[in-house]
Amino acid sequence: MAAVAAPVSAQELKCQVEVNSQKIEGTNKSVFESLQASIADYMNENRFSTATFSPAEKIECRLYLTVSEYENDRIKGDLQVQLSRPVYNSTYTTTLFNFRDTRIDFEYRDGDPLTFNENSQQNNLTAILDFYAYLLLGIDFDSFSSMGGQPYFDKAQSVVQAAQSTGEVGWKAFEDTKNRAALLATYTDNNTSGVRRMLYEYHRKGLDEMVQSPDKGRANITETLAELTTIHKNAPMSVALSVFRDAKLDELVNLYSKAPSTEREKAYEILQPIYPTDAERLDKIKKGDENR
Repeated sequence: MAAVAAPVSAQELKCQVEVNSQKIEGTNKSVFESLQASIADYMNENRFSTATFSPAEKIECRLYLTVSEYENDRIKGDLQVQLSRPVYNSTYTTTLFNFRDTRIDFEYRDGDPLTFNENSQQNNLTAILDFYAYLLLGIDFDSFSSMGGQPYFDKAQSVVQAAQSTGEVGWKAFEDTKNRAALLATYTDNNTSGVRRMLYEYHRKGLDEMVQSPDKGRANITETLAELTTIHKNAPMSVALSVFRDAKLDELVNLYSKAPSTEREKAYEILQPIYPTDAERLDKIKKGDENR
């Protein structure tokens, strides 16, 4: 019997999109339904790289837009962006990235088409979507291959540079410490570039290894946590630190639940000075299963 070729897709993302407009009263909600469908089509139908993915290989991400203001076709709010990745030879899915962008502000009219053009930005909404598409590709590729996401971080940088000339919020280099320019800088600046090494060491040499050897994989994760100390020393206000916390701290509690006490202590000693306000979760790492 002849082999049947698996379907192959050029598109990379499997993106869930939700637009929450509960804060907006007395408005025809069809504009938000249209916006949700348009964003979903944009992220799931356009091609952001030259890589080829089978349907099972698509990168799973989620965009959750909460609208806080809507007036004269202008939409403001915040956007929660999440990225996940399967762990090799397991049913476990790990969170790679979890970030809340509070600088969302764009113009959108009901039924407006969103058109992707790699060489020019249609408007601020497509610029935001392009930025996150490239950023998520860069992070995902880094987690499988050391520094493998560089082409996509370069493309995200081009989006930021072009958007900075528009006057729209969220793009200026020194506007605040958690806007899109600052977020990208955590992956491109030398002071915080260790976050990219962590993506590979933590996921490819850590989680993926744990399926075969839990102790070896967890030990690799413990070693790579030292990168956080360097980042904290070089750039204590870097958004890289909060992005890691929001994506990984709960996972680390579970990872260290059965670890030897010396390994739990080492992880605790690295994390506690960086995340002093997360004492409850850090204490669980320190104690493991001993006091549960």
